[in-house]
Amino acid sequence: MTPQIHLRVLASGSKGNAAVIEGPEGGVLVDDGIARRTLLARARELGVNMDNVRAVLLTHEHTDHIAGLTVFANHFDGPLFATAGTIAAREHLSQLPFKVIEHTDSLDLCGMHVTVFPTSHDVADPVGFRFATADENGELTDALGYCTDTGVLTDEAGQALTGCRVLALESNHDERMLATGLYPGYLKQRIHSRHGHLSNAQAANALQDLVTNETEVIVGMHLSHENNRPSVAVRTLATAVDAEATNETFTEARTPDGHLTVCVSAQDAPLSVW
Repeated sequence: MTPQIHLRVLASGSKGNAAVIEGPEGGVLVDDGIARRTLLARARELGVNMDNVRAVLLTHEHTDHIAGLTVFANHFDGPLFATAGTIAAREHLSQLPFKVIEHTDSLDLCGMHVTVFPTSHDVADPVGFRFATADENGELTDALGYCTDTGVLTDEAGQALTGCRVLALESNHDERMLATGLYPGYLKQRIHSRHGHLSNAQAANALQDLVTNETEVIVGMHLSHENNRPSVAVRTLATAVDAEATNETFTEARTPDGHLTVCVSAQDAPLSVW
């Protein structure tokens, strides 16, 4: 595939999430769970011009995905998109001028075709997104899959995420670290449930079906600060695709032919994927 879509992760984790998906005609902000000042500072660090953001998409209504949205919306003239369940779940969201999307919808934004698909989380109506571009003949030229905060991959998610050049997939926790950690039992059960978060092992298992010859970058998303480590997540994901460490800290891996790279996003370290 010819890179036409770029992923800019401004924050990823339980303390706040925000990412800009850049297409041929501008950017789409996915979630905004961080303060405006932090959002703009992270964007500047990556060289992202937030004036080029043309739309906002929400995955769901948890605070770490929407905390900064109201302030951002006060300075933004573009459309906001979310499911009806997400909008109704928070009173302040219902006061914003959202356009309602269904988890079976598709949109055309910033020169990209955006497919919406359902995820599985303990909220009203969560979704993920596939962003794709095509040439004048309608042939696929690039694709990026974005899926976090889900306990399992739905059938629709699996279809949408398969064969993306860039796959941004939740790799939230190491199962052993979660089981032996200090979280109370009810929280461990929630995280590990079908409506919780994908573990490193679950994400790695999913790669067997999602990764094709078109896949060039896998980004582990939404890592738990308490129950995961970048090196642990990368090692687990890398094993699934026969990738080898590119550094001593095992925070990045690559297949021997150099075609496929595995890395992870972080809460406080912005990341660009071209």
